Amino acid sequence: MSKKILECVPNFSEGRDMNKIKQITSVIEQMEGVRLLDVDPGKATNRTVVTFAGDPDAVIEAAFRAVKKAAEVLDMRTHHGEHPRMGATDVCPLVPVSNITMEETVEYARKLAQRIGEELKIPVYCYEYAAFTDERRNLAVIRAGEYEGLKEKLSDPHWKPDFGPAAFNPVAGATAVGARDFLVAYNINLNTTSTRRANAVAFDVRERGRVKREGDSVTGKIVKDKDGNPVMIPGSLKSVKAIGWYIEEYGISQISMNLTNLSVTPLHIAFDEVCRRAEARGLRVTGSELVGLVPLKVMIEAGKYFLRKQKRSLGVPDSELIRIAVKTLGLNELYPFRPEEKIIEYVLAGKPKNRLIDRTLEDFMNETASESPAPGGGSVAAYIGALGTALGTMVANLSSHKRGWDDRWEEFSVWAEKGKEIQNRLLKLVDEDTAAFNRIMEAYGLPQKSDEEKENRTRAIQEATWHAMNIPFQVMETAYRALEVIGAMAEKGNPNSISDAGVGALAIRAAVEGAYMNVRINASGVKKEPDAKILLEKGGAIMDETQQVCGKIMKKVFEKLK
Repeated sequence: MSKKILECVPNFSEGRDMNKIKQITSVIEQMEGVRLLDVDPGKATNRTVVTFAGDPDAVIEAAFRAVKKAAEVLDMRTHHGEHPRMGATDVCPLVPVSNITMEETVEYARKLAQRIGEELKIPVYCYEYAAFTDERRNLAVIRAGEYEGLKEKLSDPHWKPDFGPAAFNPVAGATAVGARDFLVAYNINLNTTSTRRANAVAFDVRERGRVKREGDSVTGKIVKDKDGNPVMIPGSLKSVKAIGWYIEEYGISQISMNLTNLSVTPLHIAFDEVCRRAEARGLRVTGSELVGLVPLKVMIEAGKYFLRKQKRSLGVPDSELIRIAVKTLGLNELYPFRPEEKIIEYVLAGKPKNRLIDRTLEDFMNETASESPAPGGGSVAAYIGALGTALGTMVANLSSHKRGWDDRWEEFSVWAEKGKEIQNRLLKLVDEDTAAFNRIMEAYGLPQKSDEEKENRTRAIQEATWHAMNIPFQVMETAYRALEVIGAMAEKGNPNSISDAGVGALAIRAAVEGAYMNVRINASGVKKEPDAKILLEKGGAIMDETQQVCGKIMKKVFEKLK
């Protein structure tokens, strides 16, 4: 998936009145391009944690509307709860999920903070990565004194808000807007009912560690520093918070963990380290549990990690990587782990609608053979290219797993990963080519009664035709890249699969030449002649190069077949 996905996790100071909570969450649900993922109200804390994600711009707009609605329906003058808070929207962190950097997330956070401050007249402080000063990175420091101390705090020039007025807003209070890493709530199951033993493992691994004691590590006197604070023995995992507890519902003890920076301690590393520490204390890890949703990359990285330990190729489908991760982490122990319900990207995507690539081979063939003009040669060329690349990927995977070639598994794994990336891109282009054709048909169907309508129709036809010329050109570029993988496999891959490499090369040649025909046929309808000419020349060069490279590969294939 190539879409940028941003997550927002605002905390609202209301956890008891579901009518007010619903008014806030409704404005999020109504925002196109955003999916409301979770609403978690707490009566004791009188606080609701809301999670939604989607297109970054849509997420920012939804967050602003939610903050505005919270300021309208909540009144901090009557709010009481156990959790620290300073505003109707207490905190509003943004979290990068997919194809978006932390730097971009910071820009979005500050943009949101500025709108809240200027348009809603709410004092806003930026925290964590979005903070303008190191002092304001820590949310606890910003929130010190809470709502009750906010009026006095705002009168101090040192605590002038980053955005909005330095004036007390008695109804809405103040809001902290931040950019932070994705936080994973993760529980690891143990074969014990002892909370004390679970805690012992938790203290072994969590960053804060355990209190240092004199002599006996359990009953000894606590060692303190010169300021009278307990001295801590750090745990083995950075950016990890952990505690042991007993879950009566399951009859087991767990280590409950918060992984606060996955780039420092990923899920799979935390799991392996707990396994090691538990075994040292005579315990066994039996499985684990993910609380809430996780980004796709968390599961993909875990699957690759465990395959790498087995010295197996990593160039397998994402579904297989996820399966390996789920199996190894024991995520099915307490209840079924359903990727479509637990992985953010899959939840946002929903069920694919009427995609060609979701059809059976027979259905795709029959649809192509029908009287409908789409799918046509462009989509078929992309699919042939995907199949040809898949053959090269297959040879790489087989070579990685070949008996006696264990010292070369990583070399072939790299080739398999390259092949996987190319075949997935070509697969996506199957539907993009048909969509491009349909876009042309829609443009021709536009009204043309007035001069303005005629002008708009002409412009739409040109844009659609140019797009339809570009898509098969992308097929050419992408498919050509696969010859590097296939050529390497013909040269040094598993000799028993040399014919598969040959068929793959021929498929790529057919894909490139077929896509070039579609570039040419659409070029005739493009009035931007210089642009069309340049694209045709580039396409011709790719086709010539493909024929030459393919010829060399086939020569090598037939030499080996002798």
